[in-house]
Amino acid sequence: MRIPALACLFLLTSAAFADVADCACDVTRPETLERRECGLCREAEKQPPTLAVFFLKDINPRKPNRWLALPRAHGKGGHLLADMTPAERTGLWTAAIEKARSMWGGQWGLAVNGDYSRTQCHAHIHIGKLLEGLETETFVVVNGPAEIPVPKDGDGLWVHPAGDKLHVHYDEQITETVLLR
Repeated sequence: MRIPALACLFLLTSAAFADVADCACDVTRPETLERRECGLCREAEKQPPTLAVFFLKDINPRKPNRWLALPRAHGKGGHLLADMTPAERTGLWTAAIEKARSMWGGQWGLAVNGDYSRTQCHAHIHIGKLLEGLETETFVVVNGPAEIPVPKDGDGLWVHPAGDKLHVHYDEQITETVLLR
C-alpha cells in the first residue's frame, strides 16, 4: 500500500480522534450513537426505513462543496462497503454517480477513504468536483457502478468518469483530497 507523505501526516494527526476499527455504534443502544464517529449512523436513523440511499451536505466548514452518499442500512462494526451485498453497493454507487453528475456534469469524482483514515463508522461516499491533473497509474477501467471493485485490505478508492467508462483508483488511504473542498 502506497501512502504519500502528506497523507502520513494527516493519518498521524487524525489518529488521536478517529478510530473506527472498533466501532461501537449500535442502533439498539441509542447511547452508543452519541460518539463522534457514530454521527452518520445517527443521521441514517433519522431517514425513512424504506429509503436505500440518502445524501447529506458535508458539515465540515472546510468542505463547502462536498456531499456524502450513504446507505440507510447499518452494517456491523465499521460498516464497510465489503459488508454490503453487491446489489446494495451497486445501488449506492449508482445513486452517488447520479448525484455527482447532477452537480458537476462530467467533472465529478467520488471518494471512499481507507479504514485507517475514516472518521465515521457508517459507510459513505464523498461526492465532489474532481480536481484536475490527478490521474495516477494505479487504476482499473470499469463499464459502470456494478463493476466498481470492493476496496481490499482496508484501502480506499476514488472514481471518476473517463469517456463512457469509469476509472477506479485504488491502493490509497486518503482519497477525498482529489475532490474540490
